[in-house]
Amino acid sequence: MRCVIARFPFDLTKSGVLESMKGVKPEPGTGESVTIGRRHYPVKQVGQVITRQDRRDFSAGEVLRAMARLGFTCRTFPELAAPPEGRAHGVR
Repeated sequence: MRCVIARFPFDLTKSGVLESMKGVKPEPGTGESVTIGRRHYPVKQVGQVITRQDRRDFSAGEVLRAMARLGFTCRTFPELAAPPEGRAHGVR
């Protein structure tokens, strides 16, 4: 599939992305993520690996659209759990 990320055209395939991300350890992160295999990667990490560009050169949305079109699951990292309503921190 042809897509444009940071004004540069890329021909991406699902198998090519899987191969590029093989052996790459997911970084901790918040915000959007892409599920590749059984791992959840921050979208900017995936973009950097598959395009070999600096993370500041592309938006997360560009990579999310490309990964979704290739059939990868894209989601938001779970936020830190908020305390139940009516209970203050450290109060039992």
